[in-house]
Amino acid sequence: MPFSRLAAATTPTAHIGFGLAAVGRPGYITLGREADLPPSRSVEALRERTLELLDAAYALGVRYIDVARSYGRSEEFLADWLHARPDIRDVVIGSKWGYTYTAAWSADAVGPHEVKDHSVAAYLRQREESAQLLGERLDLYQIHSVTPESPALTDKELHAKLAELAAGGVSVGLSVSGPEQAAAIRAALAVTVDGEPLFRTVQATYNALETSAGPALAEAHDAGLTVLVKEAMANGRLADPHAPAPLREIAEATGLGCDAVALALVLRQPWAGVVLSGAATSVQLVSNLHAAAVDLDAEQLERLAGLTEEPVAYWGRRGQLPWH
Repeated sequence: MPFSRLAAATTPTAHIGFGLAAVGRPGYITLGREADLPPSRSVEALRERTLELLDAAYALGVRYIDVARSYGRSEEFLADWLHARPDIRDVVIGSKWGYTYTAAWSADAVGPHEVKDHSVAAYLRQREESAQLLGERLDLYQIHSVTPESPALTDKELHAKLAELAAGGVSVGLSVSGPEQAAAIRAALAVTVDGEPLFRTVQATYNALETSAGPALAEAHDAGLTVLVKEAMANGRLADPHAPAPLREIAEATGLGCDAVALALVLRQPWAGVVLSGAATSVQLVSNLHAAAVDLDAEQLERLAGLTEEPVAYWGRRGQLPWH
């Protein structure tokens, strides 16, 4: 497992990863993002911002990088960074297939910015696209946003193709989304090929507002999977100035940002292997990484527990966030 490289890391930030969802394309749903990125959302402007952030993340001890076929040019930007720094061999690279980016590099695209397809044909096409950019540097390939009804959980032909990828040395995982994340995770744990579990990692949304996947993620961890956490900042809802009052008050008491406290809450979960930062600026990244220094007491944890929303309400709110 490539994640053994993280287990051996000594930096406190090694288990905070950096995801390129917010900087690999001109439009995304993170609150406040319109002020975070340069006025020009050109390919070159976002490439420059991404390379700057990757340099900062690596210098600060981050060792896991998360991209996806649907994150605009995220794989391309990451490939540029890796090619320019051939001596960097200790990062773990994960990408995802299953969504196709359809916004044509526009933040104001009409219709969906990405289209979901978990078919074998989509996998074969996107696997080749990822291979052309990342080659042998790809450590983990995940099915993007699996839900309980996804054919990816039952398609034996797809499972066989993914098992071939795993036999070639690339770990196979999945990400889950929606109010039924726990059901999708448990269904994935039952998927086997020739009697062996297919999935070695699971990536899920977990944050102070959405904790419903926690028990299933603990089960996945106990089954030997590496757990990656996405959207720990709830797409900006847990960052200033949008953070709820209890979180702001706890952050003030710690002397750190709301983002650091929100990420620290997730990092303390015993099943959390990697918690992703989706920073769009170097200042945000540094603030996010302060999470490793936050020590929450019992009273603070109880107050944060009071922020939890019902999954259907949380995902309904997420679905209404505008693309900036």
